[in-house]
Amino acid sequence: MRIRATVAAVTGALALSALAIPAAQAAPATGTPYTLKASFSGLKTSSTVKIGAVAKVSTSYSFTLTHDAGVKISAKDFYTDAYLYRGSLDDPSAELYGDNPATCTATSSTVATCKGTIDLQPHAAADADQKLLNSYTGSWSVGAEAIAFNGQDLDDPDLSKVGYVEHGGMATVTLQKYAKLTADASPEPVKKGKTLTVTGKLTRADWQNGTYTAYASQPVKLQFRKKGSSTYTTLKTVTTSSTGALKTTVTATQDGYYRYSFAGTSTTVAENATDDYVDVQ
Repeated sequence: MRIRATVAAVTGALALSALAIPAAQAAPATGTPYTLKASFSGLKTSSTVKIGAVAKVSTSYSFTLTHDAGVKISAKDFYTDAYLYRGSLDDPSAELYGDNPATCTATSSTVATCKGTIDLQPHAAADADQKLLNSYTGSWSVGAEAIAFNGQDLDDPDLSKVGYVEHGGMATVTLQKYAKLTADASPEPVKKGKTLTVTGKLTRADWQNGTYTAYASQPVKLQFRKKGSSTYTTLKTVTTSSTGALKTTVTATQDGYYRYSFAGTSTTVAENATDDYVDVQ
């Protein structure tokens, strides 16, 4: 759940809509939030998050929140979380949040350990702003924020009585798409010395449409493992077509297993096809 839905300039002041209050419903706010006396350190989260075409993926995080004794982190209207953003912290081009704020456990009167999740939903995210676009693969920065409403009416707060603080560049996270890869060697069985044709297809998650689509122009290795062995040998490299298709030929020499192997890219997870056994007679 986003703590900060919008921080924008409005007639020289800051208008802030938070948590469950849609920006369109927020009343014009007065005043400027003061800087909350709190800081963040020791943020830990996954460096890479792998996401398929449909299922929500939640990646956990934790950080240490150090705050002034006057900041009541146990108050019902105090919230903190970590989130992903692209671009600058002050003017991000995109942000991704968790469904709920972090849960904080005090370790002293001024220090707490906070834990939560950033929830990434392709295709069917309820919040349109949080739907994963296909362009969202790659590197994101991690920021953390905290807000204390101090008893203010969330529908019409006096922002001068609301404390807010944020800090960016605490970590980086790479978002990657899952891939699917197939392999089929034929004919089966085959006579020794005859030609085998090995076909396959490489696809990857399409976050916006909730399916897997062709991954074109990608180098994929054709590999062979002889019967009784656990080691694969690369026979050649084949490039996927515009439809993600793979097709090549080899000479059948001995019983064994053929598979395609994709090494992955910065945007897409590596994948090995299920190998296909060929009986050579």
